[in-house]
Amino acid sequence: MTEPRNFTLSGIAVPKDAGAMLSMVAEHFAEHADVVRQGDRVVLDSDIGQARIDREGDRLHILLSASGKEALQLSRTMLAEHMFYFAGTDTLVLDWADPPPPETPANLYEVTVVSTETVTPHMLRVTFACDDVSPFIGGNMHVRMLVPPQGREPVWPVVGDDGRFVWPDGEDALLVRVYTIRSFDVERGELSVDFLQHPAPGIKTPGADFARDARPGDRIAFLGPGGGAVPEADTIFLAGDEAALPAIARIAEEVPAGTRLSAIIEVEDETEEQPIESAGHLDLRWLHRAHYDDGATGVLADEAQKAIATLDENTFVWVACEKSDVRAVRKLLKERKHDRKRMYVAWYWERGAAAAG
Repeated sequence: MTEPRNFTLSGIAVPKDAGAMLSMVAEHFAEHADVVRQGDRVVLDSDIGQARIDREGDRLHILLSASGKEALQLSRTMLAEHMFYFAGTDTLVLDWADPPPPETPANLYEVTVVSTETVTPHMLRVTFACDDVSPFIGGNMHVRMLVPPQGREPVWPVVGDDGRFVWPDGEDALLVRVYTIRSFDVERGELSVDFLQHPAPGIKTPGADFARDARPGDRIAFLGPGGGAVPEADTIFLAGDEAALPAIARIAEEVPAGTRLSAIIEVEDETEEQPIESAGHLDLRWLHRAHYDDGATGVLADEAQKAIATLDENTFVWVACEKSDVRAVRKLLKERKHDRKRMYVAWYWERGAAAAG
């Protein structure tokens, strides 16, 4: 039963093009919420609340409703962050009626390093103590990791007047990277995250550097979780490289008994393979870049596309890897008219951009 949504907040957005903004909101959130569009009205329904957006001329009138203050804050921030992202360099004015004063995000959790563990030659696991692990159980798996400058007291972001995060800068600026919560231990109050120690030279890896230098007692924060929930389907196809390996492993471990899983995972060589357990029926194939021809790229995308071509329409397709590989997979899924609600296809890194940092 849905909880009553007695907490509300209204706002007005004035973007450069109200119609285009409304369309971008409707298109993007279709992958994360139930979206209903009727002319100049869009309604977004999600687990945290509802957003109703009405276009009137050059303005968008927004009404948020949620079951609690924290959920209302999360709903406001999620919409605000996305709208400013969609606006890009264009002007966007976003005003809320009677907004709360700046406050710490409701989904920010301070954690403390407990230990580090080598999983494979290029994968390092860091375990953190967390006062409340319940938000990380089930549901979404990804978090934004916030790391303060070494030797300084952490200064965390706050939610500003327009709903977006206000980030500390200067000497208090945070390192922000997205990672997957690999596992959790309720009894011990601990969370674990796997960090790839990239084998290719010349690639800047500040997140991996943090993990390598982490010491018990170091304080960081997680913002989330959000995105990348365990798919709910009888049959699931998974494909990804090392960056996606923690998420693939967690999905395999958390699906219910009887789920049929097939997975293709690309790693450097045999030493980077990890044991993956599952209550489902898992058919796992590893690809080793060390055995590719010199200069070969796109092997994972090619193998994923071959596998997808044999899948039925009810299979959930989960793919996460390099940007150009993801584009190739998306193109195939679009050509096959695969149900968007039965796919998660995301790029986790980009070849040229990774080398440039």
